[in-house]
Amino acid sequence: MNIDKFKHQHTKIYDCINILRTYSVAGIAEHAREIAENVVAMSSLIKLHLTVEDSVLYPALRSSSKHTLAKMGAQYQEDMKVIARSYEEFARKWNTAANVAQNPAGFRADANTVLKKLHARIQQEDKHFYPAIEAM
Repeated sequence: MNIDKFKHQHTKIYDCINILRTYSVAGIAEHAREIAENVVAMSSLIKLHLTVEDSVLYPALRSSSKHTLAKMGAQYQEDMKVIARSYEEFARKWNTAANVAQNPAGFRADANTVLKKLHARIQQEDKHFYPAIEAM
């Protein structure tokens, strides 16, 4: 199974997280517009990524003769539900410049929690899950 598009999307998500980090260091209130725009852009990318995983990747793994990989896929899909819900809440809260500018400390706290989990999950997929799929 070719998962190059998934890997490319991960790279783009990492880029978005790094951009948010850069703006946060430079000043959240001062860069509220850019932060909100990046949250919206990242949300679109994440939604696309999750939709394709759910409609293509995970069904392919479930129908695989590799039971270990099918089980791994099911667990990854289930674990992602919690992370996705957290990110959706984060994105709804911080998708406008006004919300970001009004509460820089709240944005920083939420970003540190939610984006750290998202980043760790993507790393886990890149280091363990995707190599297992490619070896299939």
